[in-house]
Amino acid sequence: MRDIWKKKLIVSPSLITLDMTDLRNQMKLLEENGVEMLHVDILDGHFSPSMPLGLDTVRQLRKVTNLKFECHVMVTEPDFFIDELLDIGVDQIVFHIETAPHVDGLLNKIHAKGVRAGVALKPATPLCELEYILEKCDCVCLMLINPGYASVKGEKQVVYAERKVKELRKMIDERHLDTIIEIDGRVSMDNMRAWGKDDVQIFVGGSTCIKRDDIPGSIQKLKEVRDEVLG
Repeated sequence: MRDIWKKKLIVSPSLITLDMTDLRNQMKLLEENGVEMLHVDILDGHFSPSMPLGLDTVRQLRKVTNLKFECHVMVTEPDFFIDELLDIGVDQIVFHIETAPHVDGLLNKIHAKGVRAGVALKPATPLCELEYILEKCDCVCLMLINPGYASVKGEKQVVYAERKVKELRKMIDERHLDTIIEIDGRVSMDNMRAWGKDDVQIFVGGSTCIKRDDIPGSIQKLKEVRDEVLG
C-alpha cells in the first residue's frame, strides 16, 4: 500500500465531529468505509475557547483502531500535551507556532521519537514565520477559521484563504521540499475541488462535509469528489 503521507487529497475526519457518545463505533465505520487517518484536536480551553476531548480519551481510542492519528495541538503551553501524545503513540503532531517559545526545539523533540512533526498557523499569522523552520516541517496546517470557533455560526473561512494556500505552496516548491499542506476550518468539497490536485494534501473533514448520522454516505460523496479531482 502506498504511504498515506504521499497520497493526494486525503480527507482526515475530525474526531470532534463524531458522536462523542459512540466514538468507538463511529471510528469503526470510518475504517470500514476506507478512511485511513483521523484528525485529533487537542484543546485546552485557553488558547482555544473549547475543550471537547481529553488526553485519556485519545489514549483509549488509540488502542482500538488502526487509523493513523494526526494531532492538532491548540494549547497555550504545548510541551506537556506533546509529551503525552508521544507517549500515546500518535503518527503526526502539529502545534501552533504562536504559542511555542522554542519552535525548532519542539520539532526536534517530536522527530526524535520517530513521529512526523509540523506547525499550525492561525488565519492571520503570516507565512514569514516559517522562514527558518519550513525545512523541518513534515506538515504545515493552515487554519482557515479561528481555532475553537467552529461552532460559531458567523465564523466563515477567511477571504484570503486561497492566497495563503497558493503562497505556501510556492514557498514549499521553490525550496524543493516534501512538506505537505493541511487545511482546517469549514473545509468544503469546493475547497477540495479547488486545491486538491496540486496544492493541499490533507483536508480536515468537519461537519461541513461529514455527517455523523450518515458516515458511509458522507465518505462516499468525498470519494466521488476525490475521483472527480484526481481522475
